[in-house]
Amino acid sequence: MRYFISDLHFFHESLLTKMDKRGFATCDEMHEYMLRRWNEKVRPADEVVILGDVSMARGGPTSEILRHLNGRLYLIVGNHDTYLRDRRFDASRFEWIKPYEEIHDNKRKIILSHYPVFCYNGQYRRDKEGNPRTYMLYGHVHNTQDEILVNRFIRETERMLCQGPGDKEPLPIPCQMINCFCMFSDYTPLSLDEWIAVDRKRRAEMEPCGAKRSSI
Repeated sequence: MRYFISDLHFFHESLLTKMDKRGFATCDEMHEYMLRRWNEKVRPADEVVILGDVSMARGGPTSEILRHLNGRLYLIVGNHDTYLRDRRFDASRFEWIKPYEEIHDNKRKIILSHYPVFCYNGQYRRDKEGNPRTYMLYGHVHNTQDEILVNRFIRETERMLCQGPGDKEPLPIPCQMINCFCMFSDYTPLSLDEWIAVDRKRRAEMEPCGAKRSSI
């Protein structure tokens, strides 16, 4: 099974009370909960793509906590993944480390980036039934005002009609951008289909004034 998740931010103490307001008393308490949620879902043979910002610690502590996570890990590099430059970091824990990647999952294309990509490769593609064939998975913006702006872009894009090759009439532009922020899944890696369901429900309930204002 293949799962996705973003912005774990292990060892990021300020997120307990600022921006994310994760609500844990200490990082140790947060880590214990996050590891339990992860390993309840992920089996050793499963694949997990982390869409950046794994840890705020240096190489040694980051390597140690990664050893407690089940699964074969893959990393899309985020702006806070500075432990990668620490010679004490065990990079072999990741199957690969890349700034960007495009993969396929059950005949669907997935764009993987730490940062949201608004005009992503394959955005207009549909299958024979008219369903989107490409999904853009991202992180970075957590649940801030930037995520509200992404949601506005998605809604505006979906209102625009476009007639592509083979289309009998103009159709709304598919815009399948999904924020895989770990708090949206209660710190549990999810499959593409699970993220589609979570994202659809969350965006339908999103209020324009509901984001936290803070820098990333």
